[in-house]
Amino acid sequence: MENVRNASPDEKDKKCVVDASLPQNDTDFKAICDLSHVGLFMLQDGVLSYVNPYLCNILGFERPDELIGKTFHDLVHPRDHVRYNLEIQEFKDVDTIGLHVFRMTRKDGTAIWVRTDSSSTILDGKEVYFGHLNDITKFMEVERGYRDSLERYRKMFDEVVDGLAEVDLKGNVILANQGAVRIWAGNLDVGNIAADFFSSSVTGRNFRSYMDPETAKTVSTAYNHIYKTGFPGKLSYEITRRDGVRRMVEDSVSLIRSRKGDITGFRVSSRDITRRMEEEKQLAEHKSRLEAIFQSVNDAIITVDPELRVIEANKSTENICPVVIPEIIGKPLSQCLQQCSQSCIEVLKQTLETKKAIREYRTECGHQGHPWQLVSVNSSPLLDPAGRFMGAVLVIRDITLLRNLERELRERHQFQNIIGKSKRMQDIYNLLEDLADLDTTVLITGESGTGKELIARALHYGGQRAFKPFVTVNCSALTESLLESELFGHVRGAFTGAIRDKQGRFQLADGGTILLDEIGDISPLIQLKLLRVLQEKEFEPVGESNPRKVDVRVVACTNKDLKEKVNNGEFRQDLYYRLKVMEIALPPLRDRLEDLLLLVDHFCRSFNEQFKKRIEGISDEVLRRFMDYAWPGNVRELQHAMEHAFVLCRGELITPEHLPAEIRDDEKMENVAKNRKRADTNDVQAILDALSAARWNKTKAAHFLGISRRTLHRKINEHNIMDIPNK
Repeated sequence: MENVRNASPDEKDKKCVVDASLPQNDTDFKAICDLSHVGLFMLQDGVLSYVNPYLCNILGFERPDELIGKTFHDLVHPRDHVRYNLEIQEFKDVDTIGLHVFRMTRKDGTAIWVRTDSSSTILDGKEVYFGHLNDITKFMEVERGYRDSLERYRKMFDEVVDGLAEVDLKGNVILANQGAVRIWAGNLDVGNIAADFFSSSVTGRNFRSYMDPETAKTVSTAYNHIYKTGFPGKLSYEITRRDGVRRMVEDSVSLIRSRKGDITGFRVSSRDITRRMEEEKQLAEHKSRLEAIFQSVNDAIITVDPELRVIEANKSTENICPVVIPEIIGKPLSQCLQQCSQSCIEVLKQTLETKKAIREYRTECGHQGHPWQLVSVNSSPLLDPAGRFMGAVLVIRDITLLRNLERELRERHQFQNIIGKSKRMQDIYNLLEDLADLDTTVLITGESGTGKELIARALHYGGQRAFKPFVTVNCSALTESLLESELFGHVRGAFTGAIRDKQGRFQLADGGTILLDEIGDISPLIQLKLLRVLQEKEFEPVGESNPRKVDVRVVACTNKDLKEKVNNGEFRQDLYYRLKVMEIALPPLRDRLEDLLLLVDHFCRSFNEQFKKRIEGISDEVLRRFMDYAWPGNVRELQHAMEHAFVLCRGELITPEHLPAEIRDDEKMENVAKNRKRADTNDVQAILDALSAARWNKTKAAHFLGISRRTLHRKINEHNIMDIPNK
């Protein structure tokens, strides 16, 4: 409110002089004021001399006389006293008609926002101040909400990392957030952005100031295209910031239209893509290098999806597999490999089913152009960067030459789960490799405990049937009738107790391998039926006359002399020759004592893991006893002896007291030890005695004499000991 004094006639257009306009009847004037829906008041001598009922209602008073005599200062809210005094200036500004907004205190102590408008006039020769007052609390609350909302949007606008801006049709920036400032002007101190969101760092600048003329021409063309088509667009270009740094920027541009639909400018969302472009460039270079490596690798590399369709293959695939790369992409791999055994497809299927890698699977391809090609196959799950399963990767390495070199240059100490480095074991390893991918029937002979089943498993898991069933039947453990049912199955009602159909072992092994253990113990009837399976590849279940075809590789084991059983009429000769297409004769442990230390080391590692111990090995005395012992139970007996020792041993070294009694207390070994003490390696008789005691096993004889095997050979040549009896 303002203090306004007498007004001159010339100021009637600026001030409300009511002398002539007031009703002549004071009663009528008061009635009009009392009925007004605007808060009206009069001030005389600085205090309220009149208030209408509506003003009383606004301030929470019941009667006007409760307000008469109060000053405005008494009613202003304490927090707005300073503000009120500054605006009103104690009624000293005499030339201004006042319009003021401040808070007042209601009778109940609550605060309300009011707007007052007042002027001075002369009434009955006295200076009075006449004004009106309105409650604008709700308006102020709405305005405050609007301002808060506006502030939130302003903060959101400024906190967006991307640049947001508006550009007029001439290319001048008329509005920009802080993100745009950072992108276009660099990391400058842009200060606080005003409420209208304008930034002095970039607004008013033309887009051409950020880029070279050629780029500006390209950008202008792109914007013109968006203007003409009316559709949003996206473009990338290079700019030079105010700090001199060059950056790559990507703009998403849309049109700004007036209410009438006229195009007035462009709305732009900018993003600094410099780092992304650099990373994309590095990624492209990396991909190019990987592609070069992928194509230069000598191994065949094939990727497939979960349905075995080829995703990609490198150039070397054409050299190893009979395919043409462009012709196989997108096709099932089984349709692409028509000129080979397709054994690698089984490896891929296993990886796709189990989502686990398969390493160093060796197989002969059966490639028509390279019939003896041997490959090493590795298969691994194919995962995307997020770890999701996409298929499998197949790596095929041609190791045909490597196999031949291995045979010539490298002495293998282990083949699958078979341990041994002796000459006889090396020959067996080579034979196993030759037989692995063939379906030839194999007869494995050897004493009990020599590892015949391990050889059978090596044949199966080293060949193309590795992922098919491997079924074992102990032929000596069942009667004739039970064995027949076990091998060939039976139908319901075939015999007493046959209450349902049963599959035989041959049917269970279809596609894989069946091991007939202790084949020398089968009856003549089973021999006859087995002969038919080997000849015709078919069998008849017990109680059924319809033959069934079967694709099974047969491997037989025995510790009997089948040739002698044939001579005695106990075994069919035709079956014998059917089984003995290829024979693998396993030597007893006493004939390959050079493998003993390897076996001991293998069992130490195995039992340390099983028993959670840290036994380092065996003592020299135990080694001597092992070398002197005959090992009638062969490798199996050695395994049991080591297990026995591991149970008893509490230290780090196995000593004689940990051994089984039959090895620890062997009298023959004591005699050998005594003979060793008096043996003269230059004495021909001593050498002959040692050879005889070792049953002409040179390794064992050399151990008896305390010399190396090479030294023993030299001694034999020196003394012309050429006539060595058969063992």
